[in-house]
Amino acid sequence: MESWSLIILVITPGVWSGDWSVTSENQCALKGTSVLINCKYDYPLGHFITSVSWFKKLYASGKWRLFPLDKLPLTPDHFKYLGNYRGDCSLKVNDVQYADEGAYYFRFTTKLNRWMSIKPTYLSVGELTTVIEPSTVTEGGRVGMTCMSGCPEPKDIVWFRDGQPVSNPVFQARSEDAGKYYCAVRGQESVRSAPVALNVQYAPREVTLSVSPWGDIRSGGTATLTCSSDANPPVAHSGYSLYKDGQLISSGQNYVIADILPSDRGWYYCQAWNNISWTGIDLINSTEVHLDIKYPPMNISISVDPQLFDEGSSVNLTCSSVANPAADSYTWYKMVDSDATSSMLQVGSGQLLSLPSVEDSHSGVYLCKVRNSLGEGNSTQVLLSMQRKENEGQSLPVLAGIGVSLLVTLVVALLLFR
Repeated sequence: MESWSLIILVITPGVWSGDWSVTSENQCALKGTSVLINCKYDYPLGHFITSVSWFKKLYASGKWRLFPLDKLPLTPDHFKYLGNYRGDCSLKVNDVQYADEGAYYFRFTTKLNRWMSIKPTYLSVGELTTVIEPSTVTEGGRVGMTCMSGCPEPKDIVWFRDGQPVSNPVFQARSEDAGKYYCAVRGQESVRSAPVALNVQYAPREVTLSVSPWGDIRSGGTATLTCSSDANPPVAHSGYSLYKDGQLISSGQNYVIADILPSDRGWYYCQAWNNISWTGIDLINSTEVHLDIKYPPMNISISVDPQLFDEGSSVNLTCSSVANPAADSYTWYKMVDSDATSSMLQVGSGQLLSLPSVEDSHSGVYLCKVRNSLGEGNSTQVLLSMQRKENEGQSLPVLAGIGVSLLVTLVVALLLFR
């Protein structure tokens, strides 16, 4: 029986040195991870372990005291003893928090004695921190990211931008690289750093010019032209310029045309600038927008060809105007006097009124009325009259002159004869 007991003592850990001891190493753990505190203990021959306990040193009631871990108000699995009663005193701490930082002690009890570690095991808690240099960069600039923890740096770091993996923490910045970055340890991606924003600045792009209301714009109405762009930093109000037919007409993001005139018709575009040069170009233009003004007929006039004509001649009266949309109806009228009143008599239609053989009845005052889908208007009145022939009206004075000459000659002859 004694030999059997001897065999048990030889294979039981703790009998090799026969010294009272607790050996462990300080640990540094990342917040949110789990950490294993490796620990070994030893005791003299002839002792049998009856209990083991871990303690944490806390300040309470004005002094430092040791509190058993199983008495702390924590979840049951926060501290988990992975050791045994034969020399292994390893302790696992799950979901490490900053409150777990501090000094820990191990104590074991035998049937004859008890022993507590002389030197504490210190647990430090670090947290992953992302550092971006620079945090604001112009498109095309170099960006470098570093993951720090306060503990020995993890060897296998992975990077994410807005939840998507990033292959390289050093890169040339593009506008689409802007976002929030964080680092994590591979295999423990749920433990991550706080996100850090990268701001990528770039010159204006996709510059647009919009017109409100869109579609047909009538003369006399109001239209608002608005410039916009994709830029970082955003283009300031004063960073926009508006051009009409290549000429600068306004500075600012919005331009209001009140009481629109036909002369406002033309090609418009805007220009944007935010102090960021893009491929050597500082000013970026929008595409051109054509502003088409709709208005009823105006500036209506009548031309007569020829202006001087005789009876029986051919005369053409042409009515012209400006209108948008173009005039679709021309009507000719002649003023007729009757009983001290005037009325208009329709005498033709179409832009051209042709009189192939002018008579006295054609003389008078004419006007044309022009219409399009937006309204109508009248021309100024034109007087149409024939010129008299050169010998008409001169024959009577000539005959009268000849008669007077003959009479004078006859009187003179009679006087001389007497």
